[in-house]
Amino acid sequence: MRDTTASAAAGTRWALEARGLGRRYRRGRALTDCSFRLPAGRIAALVGPNGAGKSTLLALAAGLLEPSEGEVRVFGAPVTDPAAMARWAYLGQDKPLFRRFTVADHLRMGRELNPGWDQEAAERIVLAGGIAPRARAGDLSGGQRTRVAFALAFGKRPELLLLDEPMADLDPVAREELGALLLSEAAEHGTTVLMSSHLLGEVEQMCDYVLVLDGGRMRMAGETDELVPMHTLVSGVTTDDGLPAALDNHTVIEVRTSGRHFSALVRREGPLDPAWQPAEPSTEEVLLAYLRSPGAPALLSPTAVPHRKEASA
Repeated sequence: MRDTTASAAAGTRWALEARGLGRRYRRGRALTDCSFRLPAGRIAALVGPNGAGKSTLLALAAGLLEPSEGEVRVFGAPVTDPAAMARWAYLGQDKPLFRRFTVADHLRMGRELNPGWDQEAAERIVLAGGIAPRARAGDLSGGQRTRVAFALAFGKRPELLLLDEPMADLDPVAREELGALLLSEAAEHGTTVLMSSHLLGEVEQMCDYVLVLDGGRMRMAGETDELVPMHTLVSGVTTDDGLPAALDNHTVIEVRTSGRHFSALVRREGPLDPAWQPAEPSTEEVLLAYLRSPGAPALLSPTAVPHRKEASA
């Protein structure tokens, strides 16, 4: 795990907290009673199917939307607090750049709008991609536009970086390159990152914290090193009556059958049946099981859930 001392000293050990967060639209609810907290210094994945509420959650965290219920706090302060706004940066899927502006124009704009601007870092990120400062944004490739957008985000030197699938439209090579850039810059400066993604393999490689959202509710939250080992993949033979009764001794997340054989992902509640074949699941297998089984019990680490009466600090 990365050192979080600098971020913790800057205000609180929690980079982002949501308490009873809800958001209603005319067509229905996007979030319902969503509560979680993200420790400072983590690289966190926000995972969920389309329509789960991920973009709404990130927009609320960035102050782009107002909640219908509840609140969001950044480093202990309301997200709309001017002092808090200087501590986070948001990068959406559309990566909004001005088509007629040059790359240099964008960096100059970032410098003039952000008091803590790091021109050297922004230029380094752009030049490492071989992008000419005089190139207009409208003439750049998708990967180049994403790199310029990352330069603007990191140039602000945020303590919290909110990313709404900014690399979704990139080819695998560009994704790998910019993913490495993200991890390098975040590690060097202790930046907390919350990144939505549909690529679970990418999540497993990059992230040490996970938030699983489905149907506007938080299904899983916590350290991957803590949550994943709580699960076991078991396989065995069904009985004449169906699944073995011993499965009822555990919390079953997902079960599948094929002929007389079954496989299940369970949260262990005691010894496993010796007739079963156990295996350690990967992070991707655990996440997929929760996403495929919306009726399974949620799993939130005690450290990931803010107490209702707890002081923000």
